[in-house]
Amino acid sequence: MSSDRIMAEEPIEKKITRILIHRKMTVTAAESCTGGLVAGTLVNADGISEVFKESYVTYSNEAKHKLLGVKKETLEKYGAVSRQTAAEMAEGAVRAAGADASVVTTGVAGPGGGTEEKPVGLVYIGCCVKGCTIVKRCFYGGDRQGVRHSAVKEALEILYCQLLADKY
Repeated sequence: MSSDRIMAEEPIEKKITRILIHRKMTVTAAESCTGGLVAGTLVNADGISEVFKESYVTYSNEAKHKLLGVKKETLEKYGAVSRQTAAEMAEGAVRAAGADASVVTTGVAGPGGGTEEKPVGLVYIGCCVKGCTIVKRCFYGGDRQGVRHSAVKEALEILYCQLLADKY
């Protein structure tokens, strides 16, 4: 079996860990709808303890404000499930943890809690790497667990792609 094939089959959390170690960077996670699954997946990788600072489960608006510094005005104007909140969560997680990178999730996993404007399955994923913040709006079908697991997979893909970028 070629080394390229082995690398392709390697779990994404292992790939992320290898990049972070190689670049001497650290990472943190802040999660709402995924409730710690992003952090839990990252810590599956051998060596992650060298680069993983800490994580936050900020399920309530109060926690988003208190732990990550999301502005009350942002939460009131746009809501917890918004591009603006995800961006502030990503930047706030980096600051709070003293990390180089963050990955965050905020959304409506269901089965209840959705509205016409913000339906069940809507998730915003934020990523901040060395001061560069991106947010992706995602929509997932399925039940609560399906939405959460899909969001984790996407969040790690986004973090991986941002780390691969030549900006850092």
